[in-house]
Amino acid sequence: MNFASRPNRFLIAAAVLLVAVVLLGFAVVAGRTQAIDLRISTDLVLQVGTSDPVWIAFMQGVSWIGGGIPRWIVVIALAALVWRWCGPRCAVALAGVSLLANLASSLLKLGFGVSRPALIEHLDHQTSFSYPSGHATSAAVVYLTLAWLAPPRWRRAAWSLAGGMILLTGMSRMMLGVHWPSDVIGGTMLGAAFALLGALYARRGRTAA
Repeated sequence: MNFASRPNRFLIAAAVLLVAVVLLGFAVVAGRTQAIDLRISTDLVLQVGTSDPVWIAFMQGVSWIGGGIPRWIVVIALAALVWRWCGPRCAVALAGVSLLANLASSLLKLGFGVSRPALIEHLDHQTSFSYPSGHATSAAVVYLTLAWLAPPRWRRAAWSLAGGMILLTGMSRMMLGVHWPSDVIGGTMLGAAFALLGALYARRGRTAA
């Protein structure tokens, strides 16, 4: 896929995703997603004493990697890897959109003020609002940007990694009882929008060079 030759398509796609994030947020606040969120979350949520403790620990590990300091360690490591692949502009693209996407997620959380699920005692510590999921945002922006910037010989593996990490991260947040499905969908769309912008920025630099 040639980002440099079709910039308008990807700018439009990013804009559409950002609008979709905002519209979904309003739907969440209005209670339009409550029934389906509750149905899915009830089916997925893990509980101490009834769920396999190994499975709980695994999901907590996935969640730990996707947030806080570990998240930024991953971003720095992948930015260094991308630097080796395609230079400093690509590294700046990955690190920059990761930071901007998480800032946008934090601002949207404050703007919408959606409460966390209260189905179980949370299996992961949380202090912020729920929509959109910051973990889902991070997984989408980091791993999709990585996949778009990967050299051809690594691209299939990078896309597989992106799909796996986005799915696992989103599932972990729902299964640990700290996010609704709508939070994960909104976060994934938000991260994907910034990943498109990051990939476009990096590819434009390649073309100019």
